[in-house]
Amino acid sequence: MVRNIVVLGGSSHPQLNATICDHLQIPIGNVLLSKFSVGETRVEINESVRGKDVYILQSSGGSVNDHLVELLIAISACKTASARKVTAILPLFPYSRQSDIPYNKTGAPLSRASNPYNKPDFPYSFESKPQTPHPDHPPSAGLTNGVNGLHKGLEKLQVDNAIVDPHNQQNGRFSNYNRGPPKRSDTLDSQLSSTSMTRYSNGSSSTMVNGNGNSHHDEGTNASSSKDAQFQPRPGYKVWVAQAGTLVADLLTCAGADHVITMDLHDPQYQGFFDIPVDNLYGRPLLKKYIRDEIPNYQQAIIVSPDAGGAKRATAIADGLGMPFALIHKERRPTKITDRQNASMMLVGDVAGRTAILVDDLADTSNTITRAAKLLKKQGATKVYALLTHGVLSGDAIERINASALDKVVVTNSVPQEEHKKRCPKLEVLEVGHIFAEAIRRVHHGESISVLFQYD
Repeated sequence: MVRNIVVLGGSSHPQLNATICDHLQIPIGNVLLSKFSVGETRVEINESVRGKDVYILQSSGGSVNDHLVELLIAISACKTASARKVTAILPLFPYSRQSDIPYNKTGAPLSRASNPYNKPDFPYSFESKPQTPHPDHPPSAGLTNGVNGLHKGLEKLQVDNAIVDPHNQQNGRFSNYNRGPPKRSDTLDSQLSSTSMTRYSNGSSSTMVNGNGNSHHDEGTNASSSKDAQFQPRPGYKVWVAQAGTLVADLLTCAGADHVITMDLHDPQYQGFFDIPVDNLYGRPLLKKYIRDEIPNYQQAIIVSPDAGGAKRATAIADGLGMPFALIHKERRPTKITDRQNASMMLVGDVAGRTAILVDDLADTSNTITRAAKLLKKQGATKVYALLTHGVLSGDAIERINASALDKVVVTNSVPQEEHKKRCPKLEVLEVGHIFAEAIRRVHHGESISVLFQYD
């Protein structure tokens, strides 16, 4: 029996909470979880946690946002109640599929600004109001009336002419500029000296001032500039992707979490978003044990990854069991009729006459694994198993699995599976409560948890 510890269970997975506490031989913590009529989450801890190690169990299946807010409030309540250490147990990490990789570090879609010098390498920049002058750009005229701006522009033109023309000695204050070489590039100086024109924006029209002091108005400049000011997305740019991974990590840390324990992160880079320790347990040994015990003649079967992203996970299982490996390559090509992309799947490997075992970390709509099963059966596979760590199975995933070529789908109970199992006769559930219970015991006693990575 573990002492000086409090395990609080969230509302997301009561069955898993009870299993973990049974393995630890401790009662589950007394906590009140409810909602106000407006929908706000209410958390009250009805026992003392002062100076104790608190472990809060909360998965992210079902109402992900409500469960995340409930977890954050529970963590904050424990820290306010002077808990010594608060550890968040997240069998399925929330927002684990919204990694920061698609985020474009160069910024939003850019547009080509007006190019007064017709330079082919003129850079992309945002259009600001008033416009920010470019290093090769004369400044804007300033206010709409253009009076003060025009005088400043004329003075700037005189200074530029004095810099460009080293023989101009009309005013003594330009003598310092004439001693050294011109500061601008030779190409720009030649263009300025040849044209001797500067354009100033003034309301709906613009004024052209030449070297003789005469001026004329160009009425079509405003229309062309407004047309150029429209944002034109770059090829391949789709949407502005928010940094959900960093945000969730910051929320957990700011709420007061001192440690996070999860299983099979969809993207391992999530561990780098935290400034606190994160233990990512593996469901791989549990799946390997099922293959050895439940699949007859598993040495003759073949491990298949349904996409390139899960190839490393599938090859680790195949190498551990001495089994062959195959990969399904998914290629996305846009059609001419619509902007949506159709994915064509291609099998790399031989599955003819073998039992194919699809291995993946998460299945939500089950579209990927059902399409992969159809392809494997078409290529001659005798049976198709799907082994998944997290079976979210939202929407019409159960109906899609029942009508698919899959013979059996094996998932863990990292999220509740009671309703799914009633609706899907092909579904089989593996228990992960003992893994998290052993992780809690080892962390509480300061023992290493590396043995949990290869507990098979």
